[in-house]
Amino acid sequence: MPNKFTRREVAVAITAPTALLAQTPSAPLPQNGDEELKAVRDQLAQSVQQLAKVDLPMVTEPAAHFKA
Repeated sequence: MPNKFTRREVAVAITAPTALLAQTPSAPLPQNGDEELKAVRDQLAQSVQQLAKVDLPMVTEPAAHFKA
């Protein structure tokens, strides 16, 4: 079941890599691929929750045109 994120959440996540990299890991790195994938998904979900707390005005959202 894939996670669904809005364009605003993705834009904020992309523009805030230094803040995300500044976080210290709270647990040691997992030893196998499944544990690592779960840890990364949990960290992403936690980051999205933290970013959702920030009030982002609509004028901040970039205009986008998608052409097929």
